[in-house]
Amino acid sequence: MASQHIVSSFDHDLESLQAQVMKMGSLVETASQNALKALETRDLELSRKVRDGDKAIDRLDEEIKVETARVLVRRAPAAADLRTVLSVMTMSTHLERCGDYAKNIAKRTTVLAKTVPDDDTVSALRGMARMVEAMLAEALDAYIQRDADKAGDVRARDLEVDQMYNTLFRALLTHMMEDPRSISYNMHLHFIAKNIERMGDHATSIADQTIYLVTGEMPDEERPKGDTTAYDVAGNDTN
Repeated sequence: MASQHIVSSFDHDLESLQAQVMKMGSLVETASQNALKALETRDLELSRKVRDGDKAIDRLDEEIKVETARVLVRRAPAAADLRTVLSVMTMSTHLERCGDYAKNIAKRTTVLAKTVPDDDTVSALRGMARMVEAMLAEALDAYIQRDADKAGDVRARDLEVDQMYNTLFRALLTHMMEDPRSISYNMHLHFIAKNIERMGDHATSIADQTIYLVTGEMPDEERPKGDTTAYDVAGNDTN
């Protein structure tokens, strides 16, 4: 009876950890959506809400780290249970970084709100963000469903995000070359695009955790990458 109680208690710990990381994922999805909405509408109050809301994401990350450490020490899980605990810890880190990127986008909105919006560029950023938001949602769904195939689909889509980023980067570079007065404005847009692209990388890394959880191994094949901007002129900002 005692052994059954221990097993039941451990299962509860695992369910609680996974519920926490799903809650964190929901907060990150909302932050990403609101950050881009604030950019589109020049909504400074919504931008502030995104920045302030990052504290809740950070707190959840800290709580998950503490709880996973406690479970590892007290339960000494093995095999699939150990993979579950480790995957939650890793996913929490990726989600926390996505929250930081959403906050960074919101910060730049406070500057861009003072300028006349470039509708074409903002529309391109929104399209890129929607794809990344879908990848993140599907990566989390794949984790809950333990669906390695669905996780593999998320990994494959990261290449498309990179290609969208490349196209946008070159368009912004062209704008800056044609009108040096627009450099500051376009650099802010570039850093927003880079933040979105990095969120796509983290969504893909979350998908990797599902594959690890289901198969016991990280994906063998190298993730397809299409970001070629390192060979272009402008630099990157991921902070």
